[in-house]
Amino acid sequence: MSGLGKLRVAVIGAGAAGLCAARHLLSRPDTFAPPVVYEVTKNIGGTWVYEAKVGYYDNGLPIHSSMYRDLRTNIPKEVMSFPDFPFAKHLSSFVHHTEVRKYLEEYCHHFRLWDHIQFGTTVASVTPVRVKNGWNGLAWNVTSNNGLDLSKSTTERFDAVMVCNGHFYDPYIPTIPGLEKFKGTLMHSHDYRSAEPLAGKSVVLLGAGLSGLDIAMELSNVDAKVILSHGQHPLTCPLPSGVQQAPPVTAVLDDGSLEFKDGKRAKPEVFLMCTGYNFTFPFLDEKVGVKVQEHLVWPLYKFLIPPAYPSLFIVGICRAICPFPHFHIQSQFVLSVLDGSFSLPTREEMEKDIELDIAARRARGISTRHILKLDSEQWAYNDQLAQLGGFQPLPRFWSNLYESNKVFRARDMLNYKTYNYTLLGEMEWAVHNLHGQQLQHPLPVEKQI
Repeated sequence: MSGLGKLRVAVIGAGAAGLCAARHLLSRPDTFAPPVVYEVTKNIGGTWVYEAKVGYYDNGLPIHSSMYRDLRTNIPKEVMSFPDFPFAKHLSSFVHHTEVRKYLEEYCHHFRLWDHIQFGTTVASVTPVRVKNGWNGLAWNVTSNNGLDLSKSTTERFDAVMVCNGHFYDPYIPTIPGLEKFKGTLMHSHDYRSAEPLAGKSVVLLGAGLSGLDIAMELSNVDAKVILSHGQHPLTCPLPSGVQQAPPVTAVLDDGSLEFKDGKRAKPEVFLMCTGYNFTFPFLDEKVGVKVQEHLVWPLYKFLIPPAYPSLFIVGICRAICPFPHFHIQSQFVLSVLDGSFSLPTREEMEKDIELDIAARRARGISTRHILKLDSEQWAYNDQLAQLGGFQPLPRFWSNLYESNKVFRARDMLNYKTYNYTLLGEMEWAVHNLHGQQLQHPLPVEKQI
């Protein structure tokens, strides 16, 4: 505890999740000392900071952002925002990444977060310490360095740590037999910035997640010949011109050609992997016992808390979610744990809860690597955290608008970002297409209970 009995919390990362954590900690000066936010780069915004360069900065640090030049959001700003800080009204629903970065900077100004961020600071280690009078008998030593200068390290003591280091910067390259035999250009979407360098080329793009689909559309605009290779059900919506589908790539043959699951082959100039990212927490002390296996970070109670060290919180690792509202809920839940308004179960009970939760997901046919993909289950998860922590849940229209956008996207991948949404009070919303025609809601609106 700090001198006045207030809890000192370290926040690792000043992307959207870290900023949200800091905003909520600062809103409770009765219980929490001002947080210390550690940020490795010189900017706030994490993955929303576009960097034209790929590879490494001049100071030798890796470029974290995977943002590409023309990215526009795939979630309408009406539900992408933090619930207590809407995007500017004049913006269209699907905003360019520069507007999201500007929005996060405005969030920083509004909630006065700038002074609490230590820029250019690398966190080297986060180590638990047993302390008699500490929160749950625990404290944390956080050792950080100024950039890459390891001689200038400082260690500070905290009551709790919120890890918000993001997970869109360490490319996941699947194991494909013979990959080293590919003779063309092999790249990952982490290093994709714009379509022009691939104009007119033949490309096999592996992965049909949102960035894979987005990049396929960009490549189509520069006349690339794209084979979209993926393991989902074939897409039924109209595809961009020059884009065809194929099952997953299973091997690279001796002559450098790619073989697909159906036995067909292709010999593209470019093999572009849109295969996602690895979770990595290099600073976490091994004894904390947080493991990453097959894209699952565990054991974490409510996807947040290691039962053996319940004052450490790993925020924002769930996937296929509406990120900013999700961070807003998770951060408030963390505060409810720390201030005692939610009493955590015992370590054994939390471990049992995790086991049962994972078993239930497996029983529904969810593979280990997809357990953190909440998708439509995120709404029940968010509501459960709000209920346990005793704070305001998300407004009811949130889930309906988000899920409706998913339906529009599946129907018309080429045009859904031209739609504009309008909020009409707490429960209702309307959507218009590019020509100003109001569209029907694709999903029933649940009634307020």
